[in-house]
Amino acid sequence: LFPNPPFIIILHPPYFCSLNFDDTHATLQLRYPSSILSHNLALHNLGNIQGIIFNFLLLSFPNFRLTPKRKRKFAHFNFLPLPSGGQIGKIRRMAMAILDQPGNRNRSRGGFDMNVGLNLNMRSEKHCFTMWQTLFEVYAKYVPIKPIGKGAYGVVCSAINKETNERVAIKKISNVFENRVEALRALRELVILRHLSHENVVALKDVMVANSSVGSGIADSRANFKDVYMVYELMDTDLHHIIKSSQPLSNDHCKYFLFQLLRGLKYLHSANILHRDLKPGNLLVNANCDLKICDFGLARCTTRECQLMTEYVVTRWYRAPELLLSCDKYGTSIDIWSVGCIFAEILGRKPIFPGTDSLTQLKLIISILGTQPDSNLGFIENVRATRFIKSLPCTRGTHFACLYPQADPLAIDLLKKMLVFDPTKRITVDEALQHPYMAGLYDPRKESPTPFPFDLNIDENMDERMIRELIWTEMLCYHPEEAFFEM
Repeated sequence: LFPNPPFIIILHPPYFCSLNFDDTHATLQLRYPSSILSHNLALHNLGNIQGIIFNFLLLSFPNFRLTPKRKRKFAHFNFLPLPSGGQIGKIRRMAMAILDQPGNRNRSRGGFDMNVGLNLNMRSEKHCFTMWQTLFEVYAKYVPIKPIGKGAYGVVCSAINKETNERVAIKKISNVFENRVEALRALRELVILRHLSHENVVALKDVMVANSSVGSGIADSRANFKDVYMVYELMDTDLHHIIKSSQPLSNDHCKYFLFQLLRGLKYLHSANILHRDLKPGNLLVNANCDLKICDFGLARCTTRECQLMTEYVVTRWYRAPELLLSCDKYGTSIDIWSVGCIFAEILGRKPIFPGTDSLTQLKLIISILGTQPDSNLGFIENVRATRFIKSLPCTRGTHFACLYPQADPLAIDLLKKMLVFDPTKRITVDEALQHPYMAGLYDPRKESPTPFPFDLNIDENMDERMIRELIWTEMLCYHPEEAFFEM
């Protein structure tokens, strides 16, 4: 480094670095055969140069190491602080996460092509707009269209990405850390959807964070962001609205909706994921009847460590008997029960078990399935729960064919196998897809590759600081350039 402008740094072939000055700024340019990184720096910020150079090396060539020899060379410029080990590790993890994304691996050199999916020139500009009295602060490439939903989770609006001309849905979760449970739900959704890619699972396109106090002068950094924005592919409606509408549903409609739901669920279960909150409102649908599973805030893994789960799960009407009876251990069969309830609702255009509380829910289930023999009660762990089930009036139940006389007999047969009281005797998702009712739709040879199972390693007891750090890390997977402003 030379004190008088302009000066050039030759790092090591094929790396090249130049720094050119004007009156108030210096332009730092780093070149690699596959990429060029430009930074405009205020003259009083030149102390960041060395960190930027290291970031460039780490992102362009993830095998780059800060060796003792390199440390000694850079130590000559003691006015420039070396990046810490934690900073280097952060950048490398971020770079490797990007490398794992399709299209981002430069096989010819084994490095990272910074021209693909990465813009380090500057932070993307943000803009603000209001939807349903809620302020949105997102990247300027998203042009708002209209509000499409509101609930406890936040506000959702549709928008168009003017860079790709793609229509998207943007969900804003305001003050995400005010409620630790909701913050964990947001984190869980981010982690899961980053790992998934399937035609019948909604795609997460982008993640942004912002400080609620627009114009406060406080940057949107890992230490102070309050709002999280999730950008999804846009769908036209959900299955709940379709069921409630006057739109006729043919047998082919029913079959196709169920087929797609089972396909998506098979993919989730093969990735060790229980959805745990399947219901018509969490099944997005397009005008061409494409269906996608959404809302993974309650999802968990199916590994042994995650089997002891007693917290509130699944909207009551779609909750399996083992959950209503407070069984600590449960598995993928809870999702199959929910699918059965949804299927029955599609056939009958109303919920099959609309209980007002857990006890009423169990009574409704027994009133239709009939009194259960002792051989179907072995899964119940609680003596009082077993006693309650046995205390209910004896009934032969109601045949599904009587409830849904217009339904295909094969549909009735599949429904019976889904809504089985004993989870150990309930049909699996693979068996359901191979049921005769699915003939002509399911072809295992055309299925998506089985995803690599992963462990959703999220500690339910982690504090806000850790949740904040993990949400920030998830955002970096979509906007790695943000890490450069945290150095």
